[in-house]
Amino acid sequence: MRTFTAEDAVPADARGAAVALGNFDGVHRGHQAVVAAAAARGSPLAAAVFEPHPRRFFKPEAPPFRLQSPGQRARALAALGVTVLHTLRFDRAMADRDDTAFVRDILVDHIGAAHVAVGFDFRFGHDRVGDAARLLALGAQYGFSVEVVDAVDDARHAGKVSSSDIRAAVEAGDTARAANLLGRPWAIEGAVIDGHKRARGIGFPTANVALGDYVRPLFGVYATRTDVGDGVWRAGVSNIGVKPTVSDAPEPLLETHVFDFDGDLYGRTVETQLLAFLRAEQKFENFAALTAQIAADADRARKVLAEPSILAAP
Repeated sequence: MRTFTAEDAVPADARGAAVALGNFDGVHRGHQAVVAAAAARGSPLAAAVFEPHPRRFFKPEAPPFRLQSPGQRARALAALGVTVLHTLRFDRAMADRDDTAFVRDILVDHIGAAHVAVGFDFRFGHDRVGDAARLLALGAQYGFSVEVVDAVDDARHAGKVSSSDIRAAVEAGDTARAANLLGRPWAIEGAVIDGHKRARGIGFPTANVALGDYVRPLFGVYATRTDVGDGVWRAGVSNIGVKPTVSDAPEPLLETHVFDFDGDLYGRTVETQLLAFLRAEQKFENFAALTAQIAADADRARKVLAEPSILAAP
């Protein structure tokens, strides 16, 4: 997939694309419908996304909320057939552009879009004055077609598929609902950082990853699968939280024990899918009690991950 920023000159062979436009945090089933609508109009298929997320720009002190890293988002879009990715820097200049200037400067002059697909609730321009109807009018004025994609219904619950509902599911530890809305298991990606190595001493070495700007999952233990960077998903068990028994860490960590793997992961980027919530985080009376529980958690995770339904398509 070819990638461009706002500072890059987009070559002629990447212009004239059908462009899926949005934040696409999660690339959930609703976002997938927008990409599919763009794909139906021809090639090349492009996506244009904002980075950082506008919410982070306008509310820098807001709690962590992201569903994906930029890399995860790019891979998810590529899997849908996107061949050109435009990452639009959301800064003060972007926030201050009115709706007409956004279309003229970004969609026409920079990207050279021939067609733009957006979700029904897409807003753009200073103070979010532009909506789908305005984009249709500006498209007609500047010579590109526009398709507005309706909400995708959540078949298992009332309402539409949304990033907000996925965040709520993640925060509740409802891995099945998050996977259903996303169309795949929710996953955390990050570089493995150094830890205290206590778990290694009892036979359960862990790959520790900071949560960064990811939405905070329900603290506790999960049955998981981890890609250690080679494209192979390995079963494991993970704890997310602040380790109240041994440290009360100021920032939560994802700590993953990958079953039957003894490679050195420090400094490597790994991605871990949360497949089933096993139990809430708790504080134990002593390290011996914690050790016994870790062994029990690992045994239960192996059993859960052996069930055929755990990896069934959402």
